Amino acid sequence: MTDSPLRNLAIIMDGNGRWAAQRGLNRTKGHEKGAEVIREVTTYCAKHPTIETVTFYAFSTENWKRPKLEVDFLMRLLDRYLQNELETYQKNNVRFLAIGDINAFSKKLQERIRTTEEATKSNKDLTHVLALNYGGRAEIVSAVNRLLAKGKTEITETDISTALQTPYSDIDLLIRTSGEERVSNFLLWQISYAEFYFSHTLWPDFTTEELDEIVTDYEQRTRRFGGLK
Repeated sequence: MTDSPLRNLAIIMDGNGRWAAQRGLNRTKGHEKGAEVIREVTTYCAKHPTIETVTFYAFSTENWKRPKLEVDFLMRLLDRYLQNELETYQKNNVRFLAIGDINAFSKKLQERIRTTEEATKSNKDLTHVLALNYGGRAEIVSAVNRLLAKGKTEITETDISTALQTPYSDIDLLIRTSGEERVSNFLLWQISYAEFYFSHTLWPDFTTEELDEIVTDYEQRTRRFGGLK
């Protein structure tokens, strides 16, 4: 069993559109079903004995390239999700946190995000992070610029780690669903030594039972962090 407990989990939720297409449904139906899976996975993580954070890649900086109707739907879905999930967060003692540049969103959605963060800021069992209008390269550039603005003339790895938006510096396990095997500009700094798991399951079909199997797989791995064990 690994001597590095699973504390920080990250998930690239992929396959909503394909799930809908296979059923002859509009892509929006895939996103709606995918949102339900987020709730189930978050509840699982809140009850897990070692997981401290779970970060979902919800909307990337590249997702603006999608059709406007789909983007508009995703914004409405996010607003509705946060409104509905506040009870779930409070019931499971989950803190909500958004990372990424939310200034591109509507004032109403920005307010929803900030209100949810404020309402859950004292919850301790899990931090549920949504990456929204997020890109890993942009996060690193922003961190470096903040450090330069503070007068730093020589920047260390520790400096960058502490200047990032995430409440952790390293991810232990990265999961991507739908069979795709790439990281898509997600948490580039934080996944330097992460374990990867690529599931062939489309995100709307992803279950906590499969997640439990993946976690068990992680626990059997030996993490070397560049050394020998």
